[in-house]
Amino acid sequence: MPCAARLAVYMTIKKATFKSVFLTGLLVLVPLAITLWVLNLVIGTMDQTLLLLPESWRPERMFHMRLPGLGAVLTLAFIFGVGLLTHNFIGQKLVEWWNVLVRRIPIVGPLYGSIQQVSDTLLSSNGNAFRKALLIEYPRKGSWTIAFLTGIPGGDVVNHLQEDHVSVYVPTTPNPTSGFFLMVPKSEVVELDMTVDAALKYIVSMGVVAPATSPRRHIDPPL
Repeated sequence: MPCAARLAVYMTIKKATFKSVFLTGLLVLVPLAITLWVLNLVIGTMDQTLLLLPESWRPERMFHMRLPGLGAVLTLAFIFGVGLLTHNFIGQKLVEWWNVLVRRIPIVGPLYGSIQQVSDTLLSSNGNAFRKALLIEYPRKGSWTIAFLTGIPGGDVVNHLQEDHVSVYVPTTPNPTSGFFLMVPKSEVVELDMTVDAALKYIVSMGVVAPATSPRRHIDPPL
């Protein structure tokens, strides 16, 4: 083989090797960089809670230096303290009194009550909201997407539905915090043998990070 041809083959191999090594480095660093960016965003946002403290109590004045993450620690400690306080009888009575007081405030009361009801439903350990991953046909027949069970229709809506329906939330990709609320026939819902975390990873990755394959089953979600 002529020297020029050997050199061309050698350069091609080196180029392919360089590309492979570079992509491997990206695969390692990109998830780490995104994770650090999200943590920095969360900690930076929670650090803003220090602005609520009197100026003389702030770390910059007391220690003459900025302490990154102190706001996040104090916020988490405050949330834990509130939870610990409301676990006893006196704390529960104070929370009940506070809820009654806030609900009587015009405009603020209905908004507070709605948000509280949603948070109680989502965060309650004995609730069914977002506890099941489902498969539904959306946005048309033949197209399938992942949804999460949020409950069953209520109110006057039930009087206009011909059969049993379930309420589901269909998240968007790659941002699952926005999505669509749908009421679909219970008979057309497929309950997935998949955790909510695995389903969220599947959605956020746009189908790239597929969960482990398991036997398909058609089960009506228990309500």
